[in-house]
Amino acid sequence: MTIFGMFASAVVGFGHSTTASTDGPGAVPRPQSTVHYPIHFDTTATLPETRPQPTVSYPIRFPPSNGRR
Repeated sequence: MTIFGMFASAVVGFGHSTTASTDGPGAVPRPQSTVHYPIHFDTTATLPETRPQPTVSYPIRFPPSNGRR
């Protein structure tokens, strides 16, 4: 239990440590938005037609089911 307590206090200590900032003492950097609104999507683009590909290189022959499962 003591180890968990020391670990928790270390996490709290490192979590509240301050770093050098140019905005003055106690200033916290804020996230900056990198998105430009409005967002437009190219609706004229079409995806190429995909064909199913076999997962094995040899045919698998199944016996006839004769209507049974």
